[in-house]
Amino acid sequence: MAGLTSSTIGRKYAMALSAMFLLIFLILHLTTNLLSVLNKDAFNTASDFMGYNPFVQFLMQPILGFAVIFHFAMGFVLEIKNNKARPVKYAANNASVNSSWMSRNMIISGAVILAFLALHLYDFWLHEINYKYVEGIAPDAERFWPELHEKFADLWRVALYVISFVLLGLHLAHGFQSSFQSVGARHPKYTPVIKAFGKWYSILIPAGFILVAVFHFITQ
Repeated sequence: MAGLTSSTIGRKYAMALSAMFLLIFLILHLTTNLLSVLNKDAFNTASDFMGYNPFVQFLMQPILGFAVIFHFAMGFVLEIKNNKARPVKYAANNASVNSSWMSRNMIISGAVILAFLALHLYDFWLHEINYKYVEGIAPDAERFWPELHEKFADLWRVALYVISFVLLGLHLAHGFQSSFQSVGARHPKYTPVIKAFGKWYSILIPAGFILVAVFHFITQ
């Protein structure tokens, strides 16, 4: 790992791999959350399995936590090193023409998403830790849907989630394609497919999460 992150290319490669892992996680997470809109019992069953399965709790969850921390840490490190490498901006550089706003401000969207993750962990992960390990309450497979539903009773929380997922979509719009480029997945035949898939991914995934939040708010 130290060798992989000792150079700029290595850090970009490692960051891309962590991004791909998180892209897969987002699909799985959204799939589970959409069950709360489609079928209450199915959502409770899936959440109960995820919440008490040892493989998920004690292997996949720590790996996910490491991937999130690593991805954001590498992003901040790369941003700092890039800024140090070009302390004087070229006067002739027209940033709006040479690159998109999101590609120039990935660090900003990343910081906002990181702040949102802190709220998300407070809402759900800390609650689970307290429920299972602090208070030691007996498992209840019927509790998950009501707990999720209750979280979106307040308009301010729904608004924060919607704003965060819009920014996530913008972040993904650039990050999806960038992660594949960083691992060398560039080819005249496949790059257009990756771009098209990344575009739809960056729209549908955030839209799905927004749908879940709005659904639970309007059905209070």
